[in-house]
Amino acid sequence: MPTGASPTASSMMRLMVPDPLTRGVTAARSPIPSGKTPREMGFRMPAEWEWHRGTWLSWPHRISTWPGKFDPIPRIFAEIVRHLSSSEQVHINVCDASVEAQVHHTLEEAAVDPSLPYFHHFPTDDAWCRDHGPIFLVREQEDDWDQVVLDWGYNAWGGKYPPFELDDAIPTRIGTHFSIPVIYPGLVMEGGSFDVNGRGTLLTTESCLLNPNRNPGLSREDLEQALRDHLAVSQVLWLGEGIEGDDTDGHVDDITRFVDPTTVVTCIEDDPSDVNYEPLLENVERLQEMTDQDGHPLRVVPLPMPRPVWYQGQRLPASYANFYIGNEVVLLPAYDHETTGVAREVLEELFPTRRVVPIDCFDLIWGLGAFHCVTQQWPGRPLPPHV
Repeated sequence: MPTGASPTASSMMRLMVPDPLTRGVTAARSPIPSGKTPREMGFRMPAEWEWHRGTWLSWPHRISTWPGKFDPIPRIFAEIVRHLSSSEQVHINVCDASVEAQVHHTLEEAAVDPSLPYFHHFPTDDAWCRDHGPIFLVREQEDDWDQVVLDWGYNAWGGKYPPFELDDAIPTRIGTHFSIPVIYPGLVMEGGSFDVNGRGTLLTTESCLLNPNRNPGLSREDLEQALRDHLAVSQVLWLGEGIEGDDTDGHVDDITRFVDPTTVVTCIEDDPSDVNYEPLLENVERLQEMTDQDGHPLRVVPLPMPRPVWYQGQRLPASYANFYIGNEVVLLPAYDHETTGVAREVLEELFPTRRVVPIDCFDLIWGLGAFHCVTQQWPGRPLPPHV
């Protein structure tokens, strides 16, 4: 798949391979027209709080991602499966049958029914499914409901952690397996680098998207047009820098998140001497001047930062913004007791119909990511009210 190229509609293609496990996915009934963007075809990216068919995970196996701390990581993933599987499907990428058997054992030890998740023998290089997984777009037209997969180029955050070729192939593997058409925008992009409200507004950061280690030669205007064309947004909102210790060059899912179409939570640092204080304050000031796709001001809700988390002399990118919104739960990274409690209260008020579940994240964050980083939502067609 080409990466780093100019995002043109002519780079799109369609893959259709019959598969019996469609389970609610409407396969495309006609080829994707060449020369048309997803936006022109009526597709959009739903917000994370919209109904999920399921959640995708890539099971952790790369010990070097958590040097000296890998042993507890699979158990944390088992907790993710436990809390999500009661209200949506959980699909897990594993390298092969032997790894699947290991995962079964881990789930059983954690008192999680190993028959609940769907296993797919799609080998990966690492576990960060938010960034290497598929972006699902939907099209709702009268009684029709269709999906396509976006397969961005993936280069492990600017070539930092080779190899990454297996991860780069994951969206196409999934799309092909489920007979979902695959579209190639022709540029490098990670799922954690942007956040959408599902209505036409997208949040991102200058420090990540404008970094030349992703798409050298593309301007801000080029990137904005690509986001509009492929995610069907009309308003692109730019924040500045991310938080200390974030090796993604400043993913927005560590600092600011949409929680409804007009509301964002954004991290604030109370300690003026902390390195994160000024960048986060600048982002708050930007947000206060921003509007959604209809020109309405955003409602900006502060979210505390945890106390600094250090390991082996390294400041880790611990943040409560890296939560994941499931159908019935919100998975919240838990750090120190006091600030975790405040973050939980904020999210409970914003998600009154979901349980906010704090899960200890001190070990997981040693890999420089948390729950949003390891998950990727699969939108589903909501059931009729009478079903």
